[in-house]
Amino acid sequence: MTRLSKEEFFRALEAARQPRGSGGHPFSRAWAEGRLSRAQLGQWATQHYYYISAIPQQFAALFARMPDEDGRHLLMENLVGEEMPHAPEKSHPNLLLRFAEACGLEASAVKAAEQRGQILPATRAMRAWIWELSSIRPLGQSCAGIMVALEGQLPTLYPTYIAAMERMGFTPDDLEFFHVHVENDVEHAAVGLELCDRYCPTAAEQNLAIEAVKTSAALRYNMLSEMEAAILLPQAA
Repeated sequence: MTRLSKEEFFRALEAARQPRGSGGHPFSRAWAEGRLSRAQLGQWATQHYYYISAIPQQFAALFARMPDEDGRHLLMENLVGEEMPHAPEKSHPNLLLRFAEACGLEASAVKAAEQRGQILPATRAMRAWIWELSSIRPLGQSCAGIMVALEGQLPTLYPTYIAAMERMGFTPDDLEFFHVHVENDVEHAAVGLELCDRYCPTAAEQNLAIEAVKTSAALRYNMLSEMEAAILLPQAA
């Protein structure tokens, strides 16, 4: 088995997220077409908050496992951007809570969703998979499954959401969670690609990183499917 060149590897990683890309999911299309209400978007925010609220700790776990200083430096901006220690109100979880409030929810209710039995199984699976990637899996798979597969989708996915929500009357402050991902995740995905190349010195490790991208994309697609069933289908019935 021959190791792919850097350019071939990058193309394979990016192609691996396409078959189950979130932008093609019916829930995402309904969102982009303006067919979701504020209340329904609040339900999405509740699930998504559970999924991403541990991301700062997960990135910290990944950071701590990196053996080389240069690799840690590449990840540091991502970690600081998630946690925002100089402006905690702008951490990504807190920006999502602000969006949930714009949808009519109390932040305390979003935080208490697990206690109330509101978290869907696929949402739990998504969060658990990120913990597995950040804490256990080899570093090439970690960077591929988190940064390439997930962050790499958002710069093209979120603009369609933003456009729909602007038509609904959401303000730029309400939508800051989405804007920061559009602005930052192109670079984060590029850093993820570089780290994948660094931590996948063999063809076998490259293949496992590609599979990690496929798994992450599929799990996020499944999470949207469960949200569609919980949020949209009852209304249709």
